[in-house]
Amino acid sequence: MSAIQVLLADDQDLIRSGLSMILSVEEDIEVVGQASNGQQALELVEEHRPDIVLMDVQMPVMDGIEATAQLTQRFADTRVIMLTTFDREDYLFDALRAGAAGFLLKTAAADELVDAIHEVQAGHALLAPKMTLPLIRRLVEHEGDAPQQKAELSLTPEQVLILNSLTAREKETLHLLAQGLTNAEIAEELFVGAQTVKTHVSSILAKTHSRDRVNAAIFAHRVGLAR
Repeated sequence: MSAIQVLLADDQDLIRSGLSMILSVEEDIEVVGQASNGQQALELVEEHRPDIVLMDVQMPVMDGIEATAQLTQRFADTRVIMLTTFDREDYLFDALRAGAAGFLLKTAAADELVDAIHEVQAGHALLAPKMTLPLIRRLVEHEGDAPQQKAELSLTPEQVLILNSLTAREKETLHLLAQGLTNAEIAEELFVGAQTVKTHVSSILAKTHSRDRVNAAIFAHRVGLAR
């Protein structure tokens, strides 16, 4: 199987060097280029056609949001993971509107970055856990299903069946996941190991027919498990 080809776009040399160093030890990931601004990123994407671009938000010449919007229109096979130092909701929504497949904070651990690349390459959406809750709230409010607007939840038969299929521990895990906690934070909260949480999350995704954590969190809000 060929390596996942990744392009780095960040105006700080130190950040690009750090990302390159982290990814260089991964056998199935190859860094094929580095850009210092959005315009250069577009030029390098055209040249290398990478699978994934790790795109900074704030860059000179052309920022990451505009570069992502143009990239997703011109290069359908290349997916973008936005990277930013700031956990601002406007960055998140602008990035999603531009077509980004993932949104990750630069404070993420190395293994989270690697996992994010694999998740996005597999066709899944990826959000920094801390940014999940603002997104879910916005989606739920847009649908008119915000908890404060609904005195009582009306569940479909399918939702009831899914809820009944979840174990008590899986419901606790889903509740915490919907609050934006990482697996490590969930493990600490529930006094279990990280691998146990990973197993619970995998089971939750399967039972709720969710593509990823974001969809599972949306389900939790719709059925009242996020309260």
